[in-house]
Amino acid sequence: MSALVQQRRLDDLVLQLKGLVHVRALLETYGASTAELTAHSDEITRVRAELARFVKATAGGTDG
Repeated sequence: MSALVQQRRLDDLVLQLKGLVHVRALLETYGASTAELTAHSDEITRVRAELARFVKATAGGTDG
């Protein structure tokens, strides 16, 4: 995977995570149900794990 593709994937995952966190905060503010908040929290956990796996997998290839 090229460095440009890796950077794009990293940027996409970070943007996705930020969006989920912001939306969850809005849902909390506007009184969303526990089920909705749980669903967002679960997705945040999933994306965080995917981001961590991606960083770990690509970190070895950047040590020049």
